[in-house]
Amino acid sequence: MRAESPIPFRAVGPSVEPMARAGTEVWETFLVEHYRPGLTVEELGVWATRVRESAVEMEREGKAVRYLRATVVPTDESLLCVIEAASEELVRQAYARAEIPFERITPVIPHGTWAEWPQSTKEEER
Repeated sequence: MRAESPIPFRAVGPSVEPMARAGTEVWETFLVEHYRPGLTVEELGVWATRVRESAVEMEREGKAVRYLRATVVPTDESLLCVIEAASEELVRQAYARAEIPFERITPVIPHGTWAEWPQSTKEEER
């Protein structure tokens, strides 16, 4: 007989729809890249806080945008923020409100949701 595990088994994959939100809007995940030579880890952290606060304010106003996380890359003097929103425009609005510049916004596929995305266009060309 197998002993009971103190940690219950968890099913593979999300237990809820990651993109489901109030209403019918489909949310995407965006990676926002900032490259700022000369800024310290602390200064980049302040930028991340300002972006987070801006997104929280917008979410309280009913806008479909949510700050997920940020990563500082000290050796590259860069900051990478992950934002979930109904559109890239809402991400841009959050950054404008925070008064934080960025180099690029790119839609990304979060880990664990790859199967939900269509196959690459390269496969279609074969």
